[in-house]
Amino acid sequence: MYVAYLHKLRAGFAAAAFLLSLSLCGCATSTGSSPMDARAEMPARVKPGTYLPVEDLPPPRKNPAMTAEQRSKLQGELTAARDRQGAAAKAQGGPIRD
Repeated sequence: MYVAYLHKLRAGFAAAAFLLSLSLCGCATSTGSSPMDARAEMPARVKPGTYLPVEDLPPPRKNPAMTAEQRSKLQGELTAARDRQGAAAKAQGGPIRD
């Protein structure tokens, strides 16, 4: 009697495993089209002129963005601001980062 129960239990587990594998295989299949139809499922191309092509670069600037004098002035201002913040943090007893 115990042996018959084990056979039924094994058969139940086998059936459950088989049904589980079938349900998982259903999730792995495509949406009804074959992999060869991938081009048919691609979205439509974007209309020309909507986005700039990658290789289409703007023309070079006639004037530089910043002159050397403006760049050095800006670097001096940023260095002074960093030093002021470092002194203020040191005065408050906070951590000083370099």
